[in-house]
Amino acid sequence: MADMEYLSSLFSLSGKTALCTGATRGIGLNMTMAFAKAGADIVLVQRNQSSSTKEKVEAAGRKCYIIVADLADKADIGRIIGKVEDLGLTIDLLLNCAGIQRRYPATDFPDDAWAEVIQVNLSTCFMLCRDIGKHMIERGIKGKIINIASLLTFQGGITVPAYASAKGGIGQLTKALSNEWASKGVNVNAIAPGYIATDMNEALIADPVRSRQILERIPAQRWGRPADFEGAALFLASSASDYVSGEIVTVDGGWMGR
Repeated sequence: MADMEYLSSLFSLSGKTALCTGATRGIGLNMTMAFAKAGADIVLVQRNQSSSTKEKVEAAGRKCYIIVADLADKADIGRIIGKVEDLGLTIDLLLNCAGIQRRYPATDFPDDAWAEVIQVNLSTCFMLCRDIGKHMIERGIKGKIINIASLLTFQGGITVPAYASAKGGIGQLTKALSNEWASKGVNVNAIAPGYIATDMNEALIADPVRSRQILERIPAQRWGRPADFEGAALFLASSASDYVSGEIVTVDGGWMGR
């Protein structure tokens, strides 16, 4: 029992409320469920009220709320914090996992695709950090913010200039907010996924040459799985990481170390 009490003191999210984007599938779903299983109630931000994630959270014994918003719409994003407060909730944890991908050669990259990727993957993340961070600071909440970066936070990628630019920005945004907010009790960190077998990487997985090249370079000798992110997310969400801020934790099977 003593061991379980020790682990609970480090990793329990009991009594906490987490606001999560990108939680309908893949990495975001697994991280959100890790928070729920550790005791957190969940606020989902998604396009509509239909949600199998909500059902899963409630089956785990936690409360779950849905805020309907289009994360490509600045006006919708600006209304999220008001909707949180209308529900009478305080947010202890923010997970920014929503993201989109558009692939074109740089010489042919459309302006609208650029704007869409930068908005959803970077600008929306900033706006939510800003609004939820202010909410935490004004209420004296010891908060945790987890942004989702990428290997392309460090590397340039191929035919994904908008995505690489946005994820590079996520790395610097995470550090900038940490510099301002760590002293106020809000820890801001990021997780950088490697090559993960999710819908976003379907094009790479389906390309036999590129898929083989990627696999050969991963020291773990496999593509990652969404479940591989539960431990890192729970660490950054919990009191186990109270003195960790401004960091980008890579979960990549050793890719960046090679």
